[in-house]
Amino acid sequence: MIERYSLPRMNSIWQEEFKFKTMLEIEILALEALSKQGKVPAQAVKRIRSKARFNLKQIKKIEEKTQHDVVAFVSNVSQYIGADAKYLHMGLTSSDVLDTTLGVQLSAASDIIIEDLERLLKALAKKAKKYKDLVCIGRTHGIHAEPTTFGLKLALMYDETSRNLRRINLAKEEAAVGKISGAVGTFANVDPFVEDYVCRKLGLKPAKISTQIIQRDIYAVFVCRLAIVAASLEKFATEIRHLQRTEVLEAEEPFGKGQKGSSAMPHKRNPVICERICGLARLLRGNAVVSLDNVALWHERDISHSSNERVIFPDSTLALDYMLNKMIQVIEGMTVYPENMLANLVKTHGLIFSQRVLLELMEKGLPRMRAYDFVQRCAMKTWKEGSDFKANLLSDSDVPKYLSAKELDKIFELDYYLRNVNKIFKRVGL
Repeated sequence: MIERYSLPRMNSIWQEEFKFKTMLEIEILALEALSKQGKVPAQAVKRIRSKARFNLKQIKKIEEKTQHDVVAFVSNVSQYIGADAKYLHMGLTSSDVLDTTLGVQLSAASDIIIEDLERLLKALAKKAKKYKDLVCIGRTHGIHAEPTTFGLKLALMYDETSRNLRRINLAKEEAAVGKISGAVGTFANVDPFVEDYVCRKLGLKPAKISTQIIQRDIYAVFVCRLAIVAASLEKFATEIRHLQRTEVLEAEEPFGKGQKGSSAMPHKRNPVICERICGLARLLRGNAVVSLDNVALWHERDISHSSNERVIFPDSTLALDYMLNKMIQVIEGMTVYPENMLANLVKTHGLIFSQRVLLELMEKGLPRMRAYDFVQRCAMKTWKEGSDFKANLLSDSDVPKYLSAKELDKIFELDYYLRNVNKIFKRVGL
């Protein structure tokens, strides 16, 4: 299972080889557009496409002197093209190439994350259906509340993941933007036709308006959406971590043969995958804050965003890709303990039926607060003594005046709590 995660594929998108190949394609597509306008000879474009290439080591060497990556790139490519290099980068500014390349990278990264989410949905759907009717205790504030099912827990994760899939599809659409509009976005030295042509060929939308750069609110939304997906994964992982606690042990993340939980304690089976997911979610939230800081730049652009974007885009997409695949591993391989769920369900000696008792007393005509006081009095006795809640109700000075033993037996039935499970599953598409 672990070897399936798609990190190498995501990693390649952020390698310099991919970046410079995309930049080269943008430069050549721009020349094709210019040739269609009669500004560059078609034969020159043909020769450039056949000769154009780059050498990463040489680019790095040139950059040491120029201190400018695009200048170094153009200089290196020009060495291979020869005399026709005079047409290269005509009317363009560096960000025309860099931001359009980023649009390609974010689109490709989105495709991988979308594929991950679709696989997570399948895993959650399968497990939710399997455990649809497996009763367990629901908890609020970490305290036993009322019965639910383990399938409903997973169905909730499924529904949230469905929303996240829609968010990433929208994020891809919004971030797949390019710009070829020149030094301050006025198209002074390059016609809008060139931008339209290049973007169409790359599967991007032209920015409606730009400065020297594509506006960073677009990318802030993208990174924030990644962080939201990560927050959902953290939520799922936190639930499993709680369920794996020794005192609970209702579900457990996979523990492989030969795996070790502790260097000191051989008995340990720790939720390390889920803890890892929670830790990485914090990284994505931090990157989201950085992306928001990048929105406000000086005038038509400054360069304060550039350095951190070389970190936050690769790190966020790589981390989320990894997290999603780890969560798939957890869902597919988790161990579930129905017997522990039953043991936990009865641990509070029937207190989980307190709301039903309250409602039935109100049906009998008691004011809510008076009925509440009767039930709470019996409940506190159960908490204090560890005695049976139903027995305390039957021996109470007031409750038996309104509810018989037969009526209490009916109140203490589990089926009442589960009668709408199928309807909920239908609502979430399961």
